[in-house]
Amino acid sequence: MKKKINQDRNANRTVAFQGEDGAYSQEAIFKMFGPETKTLPCGTFDDIFLAVENGKAELGLLPIENSTAGAINQSYDLFLDHDLKISGEIIFRVRHALLAAKGSAIENIRRVYSHPQAIAQCEQFIASHGWEAVAVYDTAGAARQLAASGEPDAAAIASETAARLYGLQILATGVEDLSNNFTRFFVIGHSEPPRAEKSKTSIVFATEHVSGALYDCLGYLALRGINLTKLESRPDRRNAWHYVFYLDFEGHREDQPCRDMLNDLQNKSSFLKVLGSYPAADI
Repeated sequence: MKKKINQDRNANRTVAFQGEDGAYSQEAIFKMFGPETKTLPCGTFDDIFLAVENGKAELGLLPIENSTAGAINQSYDLFLDHDLKISGEIIFRVRHALLAAKGSAIENIRRVYSHPQAIAQCEQFIASHGWEAVAVYDTAGAARQLAASGEPDAAAIASETAARLYGLQILATGVEDLSNNFTRFFVIGHSEPPRAEKSKTSIVFATEHVSGALYDCLGYLALRGINLTKLESRPDRRNAWHYVFYLDFEGHREDQPCRDMLNDLQNKSSFLKVLGSYPAADI
């Protein structure tokens, strides 16, 4: 009965993602919420935030980092422009496929279309064939455009789902350079979920521009025995040559050690924003 209730709940839920049908983000949504979940394709990462803020979607799925290509900087920057909360995370195994129009052969390929992150994740594979890499805004969009153009000497790097959706043939699978190719996504919405047994919290803060300021701020985590899981610095677009720091740590913001640490950090930092506490994904 509980499973049926969850299925009905997800069937009425709309989750926004960047890209077109067949994108890896959409596959990650189906993995987390189920294949019956409604999805809303968006042109940009900013459009994901706007869709949730405007009520077009209940939640959004935002890629935040890849295990081989690194952080997705634009995603981090948007948390300073919007006030949505992180309500979950997904660790999704990305398996890239080389797609081409029907009748094309791999020896005839001269260029490959895909998202810049996918190109970076398949850099050695592309270079080994001497192909030109052409960046487009989305992996599934690359597949759709290739299906429309039918270019016999071009290919797209996208998902096998995209191949089925757009009628392309699969020339090769698993073309990513490293087998441990995972993308981490944040689920964003208007509220945080109930406290989970295994939680994680994300924050962004800035320090005074003085010697030892960051060292002092990070010391509060060690003092409270809190495990730091991620630290990312980004330019503060409001102040030239100043930086903000995105930080993930184990624990919920309402746990006493975390509450004490955040209070200390609030007093020491020049800016602090809690982005959310959420169930930690299994790695």
